[in-house]
Amino acid sequence: MPVSDRYVPAPLFAQLGPEFADPVEPTRFPRHILRRRNQNWARHVGLDTLSEAEWEAHFARFEPLPGNMIAPLAMRYHGHQFRTYNPAIGDGRGFLFAQLRDDSGRLLDLATKGSGQTPYSRFGDGRLTLKGGVREVLAAEMLEALGVYTSKAFSLFETGEALVRGDEPSPTRSSVLVRLSHSHIRFGTFQRLAFFERPDLIQRLIDHCAEAYFPEFLMLEGEARAAGLMERAARNAGRLVASWMAAGFVHGVLNTDNLTLTGESFDYGPWRFSPTCDPAFTAAYFDETGLYAYGRQPEAVSWALAQLGSALTPVCSVTLLEDALAQFMPAYQESLRRAMLTRLKLKPGDPEDDLRFVQNLFNWLTESQAGFDQFFHDWIGGEASASRAAQSPQGALYNDKGFVTVRDGFDKRTRGDLGALLTQPLLQRPTPVSMGIDEVERIWAAIAERDDWSPFEAKLADIREMRDTLGLAVTNL
Repeated sequence: MPVSDRYVPAPLFAQLGPEFADPVEPTRFPRHILRRRNQNWARHVGLDTLSEAEWEAHFARFEPLPGNMIAPLAMRYHGHQFRTYNPAIGDGRGFLFAQLRDDSGRLLDLATKGSGQTPYSRFGDGRLTLKGGVREVLAAEMLEALGVYTSKAFSLFETGEALVRGDEPSPTRSSVLVRLSHSHIRFGTFQRLAFFERPDLIQRLIDHCAEAYFPEFLMLEGEARAAGLMERAARNAGRLVASWMAAGFVHGVLNTDNLTLTGESFDYGPWRFSPTCDPAFTAAYFDETGLYAYGRQPEAVSWALAQLGSALTPVCSVTLLEDALAQFMPAYQESLRRAMLTRLKLKPGDPEDDLRFVQNLFNWLTESQAGFDQFFHDWIGGEASASRAAQSPQGALYNDKGFVTVRDGFDKRTRGDLGALLTQPLLQRPTPVSMGIDEVERIWAAIAERDDWSPFEAKLADIREMRDTLGLAVTNL
């Protein structure tokens, strides 16, 4: 069937003009083997009625969607990569393919990863390994279930090529991913315009962002609109990094080209979930100094925000931008408070007291090195789960004197309406649904060695059960 009447095309980015992106041709792949179709999110954007052939036409051959962009666009941007400015980047193995509205009216992008070379590929082949595609699906699904505002892995096709990579046994299989995201306008998109000293284009991009994503700023003009955008970016970034910390997630590459104004988590390369609360835990083998370690993620995002602010100085005063940037830390602290209490299904109380409880909890998790996901699995609902926690594989840790302060914090935050939740099959398991690196490697080994996708599908089913049981997923800002 064709697209449904719920499909609402909205190709706004192309209206910005040729200074922001380059038209590109999709690569023609030798094979198209569908490995992932996100039917849940396809329903949200009116594409769930596409036949298998239509899905392949749009998301493997990249034939335009009805009423949408005529040609894909490789977006232009710069960025600080590990705090070194790089003016030689942009969409090097992907492009913006379409824009459309979801059922809540948000403007969303369909963009690719692994769709071939662009003017910004440099020495790369523009391809994505199948392992990279599988990892992106797993990360996005897990983060969504844990309440992180994340891009969605919308489609994954295996493409029948043999790729050579320095960080994977080669030759290795190839894929092309389509990502559904709430904007691909990065901090680095503004940095590029500042680099070329184009305040006119900076203002045009600010106006576009107000129209497309933050219409409440349309009533503001001049510096006020730029400052409003900066403040919203700071608040969104605070919420984002707080949700990562509550999920135990390490993004791995917090460069300014990997952070967007909408504060949506995206672009999953060397990500990992920390097995314990270890501030020094890193995801990327090349992060030799621990710049993007778990405990340094708030610092890294704050630094990146400062670079966005610097890029906006041609159109806004430093004083206004500094005031806007100052909203990051309060937003982070409030979001962390809410995220931790929400994951534990505890009721909030006095904000300052809640923050002390959260800090005590992080201190204990760090000192005890208790399993991060195991703790949240054991103590969901606080004291309501005391008997379950006593039977936990790490139950002995909860008898430690250092845990007394944490447990005291459960008393006044325990809700009385969780009986039905605590009897769900998910919470009768002794161990949580998790995503450790060893399991990721086992899932990939089954695919690489035997073309066995059953562990991958089983893991996605487990994650869906967790998402549906815990109800943490967020679908809007």
